[in-house]
Amino acid sequence: MGLTSVSMDTLLAKLEAARTAATALPGATGPVRGAKAAQEVDFGSLLKSNIDRVDQALKGADTLAARFQMGDAAVSLEDSMVAMQKANVTFQAALQVRNKVVSAYQDIMNLPI
Repeated sequence: MGLTSVSMDTLLAKLEAARTAATALPGATGPVRGAKAAQEVDFGSLLKSNIDRVDQALKGADTLAARFQMGDAAVSLEDSMVAMQKANVTFQAALQVRNKVVSAYQDIMNLPI
């Protein structure tokens, strides 16, 4: 069982076809050389919008729970429990992001100068 001989042109053609197929996939960013510089993102506004989203989820879950406790027929136990779980997951994700940011900050502060 021997190795088959492959010409360089055939190999390059296969690599080019694979690259073309990979860039056609959803979510592919394309080749790095032709990529434009990423747009600047204001970290403060991004953080504020995500914290506001977490706050809205928590307030919405509290509102649904209060409406259910008051006997509102339009709100079921399932709706209030699902909203509370979604809010909890959102809060836990924000908490983990905060922990990672604090950890990165501490790592940077502990770097020797």
